[in-house]
Amino acid sequence: MFKILVIEDDEVIGEEILNAVRKHGYEGKRIEDFNKVIEEFVKYKPDLVLLDINLPAYDGFYWCGKIRMLSKVPIIFISSRTEEMDIIIATNMGGDDYVTKPFSINILLTKVNALLRRTYSYFNDLESDVITHKGLILNLKDDTVMYDGNNIQLTRNEFKILHILMKNKGTIVSRDRIIRELWQDESFVDDNTLTVNIARLRKKIKNIGLPNYIETQKSMGYIV
Repeated sequence: MFKILVIEDDEVIGEEILNAVRKHGYEGKRIEDFNKVIEEFVKYKPDLVLLDINLPAYDGFYWCGKIRMLSKVPIIFISSRTEEMDIIIATNMGGDDYVTKPFSINILLTKVNALLRRTYSYFNDLESDVITHKGLILNLKDDTVMYDGNNIQLTRNEFKILHILMKNKGTIVSRDRIIRELWQDESFVDDNTLTVNIARLRKKIKNIGLPNYIETQKSMGYIV
């Protein structure tokens, strides 16, 4: 069953869309906390996004850009803004279609159906592209990390370390195991190299709002 994420702050319109997509056989969810759009997107793993432009805090163009950093999921803009420039911006930001308000729910569903048919077989599965834990989002496509709308660029080794820890979240990972996975043969690696990489990684994660994300388990290893 396809999953549709509705990012619409007008409750009446949002509920109308939700009811329609559910009656049409899709699963639907509407964003309620507009400060956590990306977190909800990653958690829900939608197959298509319906996105308004005029939203609280950040507009739909902003969130479209953030989503495009993570996924090729189809995005249909739904907006009362009819200026040609708005449509151009929406397309340039990565939108796949644009529907103006007021709209026919049947036409919207027709566009949803057509877009899913055209693109679904080409989707990159979100689960294979992104790992999330405690609000931190690791993008496996471009080695970036995002938290609360802020993102950082990691070195290759920092990315690998964080990937190892996050895919084993809740489990202590030994230093020896990390070294083996990073450099294959620990006999050629100075143990201090790992310490330096961990310290730099912690600092970068702290700078985007997550201090103490990587915990040290004395004489055992690290855990997130």
